[in-house]
Amino acid sequence: MACSTKTNTRSHVRSISLPSRSHPSTLRIQEELNKLRTWEASSTSTAEAICIGLSGLEELYKCMDDLLNLPSTQQALTHHQHEDWVDELLDGSVRLLDICNITRDNMLQIKEHVLNLQSALRRRKGDMSTEGNIANYVCFRKKIKKDARKLIAALKQMDQKFGASPLLDTDYHLSSLIRVLREVSVINISIFQSLLLFLCVPVLKPKPTRWCLVSKLINKGVVACENKQENVNELESVDFALSALCRYNSGEVADLEKMQNVHLRLKAFGD
Repeated sequence: MACSTKTNTRSHVRSISLPSRSHPSTLRIQEELNKLRTWEASSTSTAEAICIGLSGLEELYKCMDDLLNLPSTQQALTHHQHEDWVDELLDGSVRLLDICNITRDNMLQIKEHVLNLQSALRRRKGDMSTEGNIANYVCFRKKIKKDARKLIAALKQMDQKFGASPLLDTDYHLSSLIRVLREVSVINISIFQSLLLFLCVPVLKPKPTRWCLVSKLINKGVVACENKQENVNELESVDFALSALCRYNSGEVADLEKMQNVHLRLKAFGD
């Protein structure tokens, strides 16, 4: 009798009409995933590149909402709510949301510190009395870097766990749904790793040369020092600039227009 009931239940679950791989919702998700994979393969660690990745992730989740809100998807998830792969996806989603919120808070704080620095530099016109403001920023950046490393470690652990739960007795459409959900989570992890690595750049690298004065530093994400090109992101450029400002008390002061440009790039993360 028990065997008969189990068989009937499995038969009922398999009769659920899940969206096929040719369903518009599924096709849109695959299209957005392909775009993000292309971005992932060619992305650089700049604010602009990461913003493109985050925008693509937003579009991906809009498509995911459409898929998850389909009655057939809701019914399938309800029937399998006690299975390991459901717990895996739910737990991963909650942890990703936590990391997203922490990262967003950090970005908002970075924007606030950049604004404070801009105000201080305008008032003092690059005078050395701004060192207190710079010291506060450097201390904050070190904290952000430490937090970012912890979050990167958490993301790496999540990435290793995704897909660990076996898919037993699942039909083709259900396994396709699970695969899509896992792929979305994995690309999400990759994008946030890029963002957090952006925050992990070295803070105030030592001994910048005279050539690395502020007005020479922030130039399309590239720093020219001692005839050597180094690719840096916007946060690292600010760190170099502030270091130079502290070391050299000359007429060459921080380029406020370029500092404002850095702030505008950072602002994109909070929008």
